[in-house]
Amino acid sequence: MRHVALMLLTGALLAGCAAPGSGPAPRLDRGFSLAGLAKSDIDKVAEVHHYHLFQSLRRLTLKLYRRNPAEWRKRGVDSAEAAVADLFDRDHRWRLEALNYRRGAEAIQIALTPDYPGDRVRAFVTGMVSMVQKALGDRAEFYLLDEVDPQRVYNAARNIEVAAWKLGQARDEHGQLLLLSNEMGPVTNLSFEREFGRQIALLDALADVLAEREGRTITRVIQNAATAVFLPL
Repeated sequence: MRHVALMLLTGALLAGCAAPGSGPAPRLDRGFSLAGLAKSDIDKVAEVHHYHLFQSLRRLTLKLYRRNPAEWRKRGVDSAEAAVADLFDRDHRWRLEALNYRRGAEAIQIALTPDYPGDRVRAFVTGMVSMVQKALGDRAEFYLLDEVDPQRVYNAARNIEVAAWKLGQARDEHGQLLLLSNEMGPVTNLSFEREFGRQIALLDALADVLAEREGRTITRVIQNAATAVFLPL
């Protein structure tokens, strides 16, 4: 028992010494690690949700670049895939110099400003991911001593709903969409809507799990899409 207790203490200390990370989501097949002893079942659930959120956000980014190739070409990269890798595979903590280090709703608003000359997809996704990361305490891994506010996670889900609506509505002075996403017509493309829906569902489920663990009640908000605002995180 003393040996097990020592291992748990060591794992907790390792977890405490680790800086909060906001890079790529960890793999789910990492196997045994000493630090893993300092994780509760809920911590592991949070990591699984984080992993799938990042996978969905990455897919969304690739879809946006493929529908809006002019955006990745603004930065001189070779392809949509290269632009996605440049955004997701570097540990920049989702604070980009090109956006004056703005995150969350501010980055999304920059992306959907008609006169913004930069890569709109990069700005939009940076806003999306950094909202999720802020709600999760800017972490990709979770340990016993970490606290994640379920209300913030719930608010992040609502903010994704708002971001998705704004993406489909933002237009330039000529009435053209700033970024193409869902498409209705002879060939209907609702794959963007499915990714947004997946992200919202993951966050809502995680918020409920965290609230149940902590015995907290989430304040639920009903917003009209046309007048919705980003909730605080």
